Amino acid sequence: MAEIALADGVWTFNGETLRIVPGSGRDVHEVRKTLGELVVPLEAIAGVTFEPARKGGHLRLRLRKGADPLTDAVAGSLTAPADPYRLQIPKDRTGAAEYFADEIRDSLAVWQTSAGPCEEFLLPGPAVPITATAGDGTVSFDGERVRVEWTGFASTSKEEAGPQEFAVTDLTGVEWKPQTGISHGMLRFRLKGEGPLKQPQKDPRCVAWGMQRFGGTTCLVAAAVLARIPRGPAELPPPPPSTTAETETILRHLSELGELHRQGVLTEEEFSAAKQALLRRLG
Repeated sequence: MAEIALADGVWTFNGETLRIVPGSGRDVHEVRKTLGELVVPLEAIAGVTFEPARKGGHLRLRLRKGADPLTDAVAGSLTAPADPYRLQIPKDRTGAAEYFADEIRDSLAVWQTSAGPCEEFLLPGPAVPITATAGDGTVSFDGERVRVEWTGFASTSKEEAGPQEFAVTDLTGVEWKPQTGISHGMLRFRLKGEGPLKQPQKDPRCVAWGMQRFGGTTCLVAAAVLARIPRGPAELPPPPPSTTAETETILRHLSELGELHRQGVLTEEEFSAAKQALLRRLG
């Protein structure tokens, strides 16, 4: 088992799942605190990297398309410090972060997991009921219906349209964008047979904000809804290879090597050479 525990959060990897627990300090973003603990199966992971910076860096997890409703809902727009799949690494822990990333990459190589799209979500998405307020509206979702009520910042056209309610079965998708420059952030619900799109400030299917970059926890509402919209047929990823006795043996040896390296029995060079030799046997 590999673990890296910091003020920003705790990541624990047991070879099959990655457990992500956000920190509780005031510097930890609202989105991550509200989302809470995540358990990410290995088959949902496309890759992991350590991104160095002047004061340390970030440990960053990349998930397969279609594996996680939050990742799909934000489409790469949820950056640090709100992104739950980034862990802030101080300068004195960069070596531990690089080692942790290697542990995940080794398991991906051993099990030869696909990096292609998933047919079904492998993570459940945020729990419901869930509510968020940003800019001109408050949006709530109980697992079956979305309801939008307007605040005092709503445009006249939205006030005239009144509160909105959509059944999840009538939705084809959600669109979420953070506030950038002079462009409003928004959470828009896409309906079957909808007409031309309007500006976010005037669209009754859309909550818009211009002051909060991430719009509070609206991205979590987007993810909760997306997780429950019926999905159409998707291209099936290739089936994973069957587990063989040799694969099990190699995995055990990798774990033993890692433990010897942590105890200082093996040098970095010896550990790296032995690890690569084992991985080549999987080719």
